[in-house]
Amino acid sequence: MTVKTLLLAGGALLASASAASASGFQVNLGGQKNIGMGGVGVGLSLDQAAMFYNPGALAMVRENGVQVGVNAALARISFRSENDGGQRTLQNSVVTPFNFYAGFGPKDAKYKFGVAVYTPYGNKVKYADGWEGRYALTEIDLKAVYVQPTFSYAITPQLSVGAGLMILAYGSVNLQKDLPLPTGTGHIELDGKAKTQFGYNAGVFFKPSDKLGVGVSYRSQIDAKVENGSITYTGLPTGASASTVNPSFTANKFAATLPLPAVASIGIGINPTDKLTLGVDASLTFWSKYRTLDFAFSSDNGGTGLVGGRGTSTSVRNYQDALAFRVGGQYMVSDKLAVRAGASYDFSAVRDGFVTPETPDADRAIGTLGLSYQVTEKLGVDASFLFEALVKRTQTQQDLQNLGTTDRVAGTFRTNAYIPGIGLHYKF
Repeated sequence: MTVKTLLLAGGALLASASAASASGFQVNLGGQKNIGMGGVGVGLSLDQAAMFYNPGALAMVRENGVQVGVNAALARISFRSENDGGQRTLQNSVVTPFNFYAGFGPKDAKYKFGVAVYTPYGNKVKYADGWEGRYALTEIDLKAVYVQPTFSYAITPQLSVGAGLMILAYGSVNLQKDLPLPTGTGHIELDGKAKTQFGYNAGVFFKPSDKLGVGVSYRSQIDAKVENGSITYTGLPTGASASTVNPSFTANKFAATLPLPAVASIGIGINPTDKLTLGVDASLTFWSKYRTLDFAFSSDNGGTGLVGGRGTSTSVRNYQDALAFRVGGQYMVSDKLAVRAGASYDFSAVRDGFVTPETPDADRAIGTLGLSYQVTEKLGVDASFLFEALVKRTQTQQDLQNLGTTDRVAGTFRTNAYIPGIGLHYKF
């Protein structure tokens, strides 16, 4: 048993994307209105969610306001072994990424302040008992929360800039898998909290006329670090059998770093009429920074600990930079009701032969719907629904041998995700 096999699933240490709406383990669920429009937002100034999509557009949002939203992300992942052992389906679970935005500034001022709280990474996956990849992953539960104080300034009535300090304020992961031991099957659980880390989100927004807006934005990379995660074993042998097995599993702490990559985006917003708003975005996520995932093991006494007989492990990722294209629209049916629709296509960051159970990534097609209803002059309700279908992804044992990635599992993954969302907004 190799350490690569033992901790393959650590690729999801701080993030995963089975129920996300972007490649790799990136999530693009920043605001309910934007979700309903296919995830566009870089070239628009719809509301306070501009802090996520393009901080430069916040100064162009007319009203001060507060908004909150939550999504219920359900992924249906199925796997069929290369040996055709029957289709395995993960046990359904729901994760609830949320967003909160508050933007404010003096009336008619050139600047706006804001604070954003959102969950760009989060997932919960549990495969069926006995599935072929149980020695790579049985279960993962991930939570991450970002806080982003933001400032935006209108240099001219047509041009504004903005930036936000991204803070990885909270991150946690619980990762579990089975162990193939000479005496039977054991189990290992890794549980860790991420250190607080910092990055930035910056953008420029240009609106030459009431009918056209153009924006660019850049979110920096953050390296998520776990320095004192805990390791727990169950099912290790006792008695005479323990003398040959247990010395290989002395570590009870781990440390690892996962790059959360930078994203560069450009967007165009068009208002053909007073009632119709259209948006087109393109983004490039710099996944190529994610080359390997490295673990260091230790014990409580500060010395080197062993997992599978080794004190470190390295698992090759070799991700590639990934493009995404989004398009969407909003139509004002009346002063109180707005309807939305959109679509996007995201290219996978994971190369052939490198697919892992915790992130069975593939090119994905996404369709969205949404609406808003203004209950009162200041209070409104926003709803969205997103469906994404990932292209069927197959890798053979020969593929894995050729690439030296035999720590993965050969077979075919197929994933669909359903993500309804609801939110409230209040203008003041």
